[in-house]
Amino acid sequence: MSTVYTARAEAVGGRNGTVKTDDGLLDVQLAIPEAMGGKGGATNPEQLFAAGYAACFASAVVHVAKDAGAHVRDRDVQINSEVGIGPNDAGGFQLSVKLNVTLAGVDQAKAEEIAEAAHRTCPYSNAVAGNVNVEIAVTAK
Repeated sequence: MSTVYTARAEAVGGRNGTVKTDDGLLDVQLAIPEAMGGKGGATNPEQLFAAGYAACFASAVVHVAKDAGAHVRDRDVQINSEVGIGPNDAGGFQLSVKLNVTLAGVDQAKAEEIAEAAHRTCPYSNAVAGNVNVEIAVTAK
């Protein structure tokens, strides 16, 4: 693989610590969510993953739409992502993902075709393939 970009981040203190990128653009407190027995009041790794996956998937949608000849602009794509965490059968934890894709300017069949192709293209989707259950719901508008 030829790497075109490398993101760098540092976490200190785990889920009750901080995370920051080497360029300083992201520098946030972390807290365990109340739903997991924590104090809440700060972001958490699942929210950061949900945000990154949504943004990346939206870019993949625009990319594959152009390849498919559909005129789709960045503002025509909305991704609402949900990342769940729960125990697995091996005593650890696992993630689940739901991507709600809304795509303007195409019909429902084309929107579904584009979302399927985006799922094959998106690096986040490829990273979790076979490890994380990803559900995709598509709405054309």
